[in-house]
Amino acid sequence: MSKKYLVTGGAGYVGGVVATHLLEAGHEVTVLDDLSTGFREAVPAGAKFIEGRVHDASEWLDSSYDAVLHFAASSQVAESVAKPEKYWENNVVGSFALLGAMRAAGVRTLVFSSTAATYGEPVSTPITESDPTAPTNPYGATKLTVDHMIASECAAHGLAAVSLRYFNVAGAYGSAGERHDPESHLIPLVLQVAAGKRESISVYGEDYPTPDGTCVRDYIHVADLAEAHLSALDAAVKGEHLVCNLGNGSGFSVREVIETVRKVTGHPVPEVVAARRDGDPAVLVASAETARTRLGWTPSRPDLGGIVADAWAFARRGETQE
Repeated sequence: MSKKYLVTGGAGYVGGVVATHLLEAGHEVTVLDDLSTGFREAVPAGAKFIEGRVHDASEWLDSSYDAVLHFAASSQVAESVAKPEKYWENNVVGSFALLGAMRAAGVRTLVFSSTAATYGEPVSTPITESDPTAPTNPYGATKLTVDHMIASECAAHGLAAVSLRYFNVAGAYGSAGERHDPESHLIPLVLQVAAGKRESISVYGEDYPTPDGTCVRDYIHVADLAEAHLSALDAAVKGEHLVCNLGNGSGFSVREVIETVRKVTGHPVPEVVAARRDGDPAVLVASAETARTRLGWTPSRPDLGGIVADAWAFARRGETQE
């Protein structure tokens, strides 16, 4: 049955891919985005677009909507350390206003884009939802605060909500891929080297307790991530705040990513070893068992080569359009 959804931040990377999946499933989609980091062309054809802030969601949200999928947020870790006030305003104040607008309109289902940054330094591997949350930066702290806000809203007002804590999202879906400014994610950075746009890739530390000495991270294809959001809409239960990690459940090292890019692109990727970065854990890998049991979700595109190939195709498409 067709439903009507509001997608905040739907002009961004993940939000845009999720909006596309919702449309492909036959639903009606409205995207709300202020385009501060998103792109108008990332809003999929067929979606209604409203240029505005999530803080003002009450101006557009009404009882005709079945649910909200909330992606609108500032998301750069380094910037959050330098400008924490921006993150508390955008991520927390904006989400608080959205929850109030949903309550006033009688929209009682929410899927929230959370993050593995809520956990901070992991106490065990793989990370489960019951592990301690101790963010090490304002970005993670603001996302965790919103999770707490949502839990309170569920308990007091019967909201049905699912928070999805992403690990490393990568790849592309159709014409949608990663475009961050500045770019901080490993796969697009390595692809920039392969494309000749960057001289080399920095490897921050090669003496970690991992098989090749470099950090290990859990990469998930953006299309798998999108499918989890659609499953979360169906799994949301009135009065419950469900938290699910989303990842492949296995990790790839920095050097494995670099070597995969070399194989996929056929281009050399010079690397430069640099000092470790403060706060970089050796291994960050998710247990996605809760998502499997509660959402009925497992990633169908776990192969790193496929993730990189899709990201490379998107990067090449962008070059031809420049």
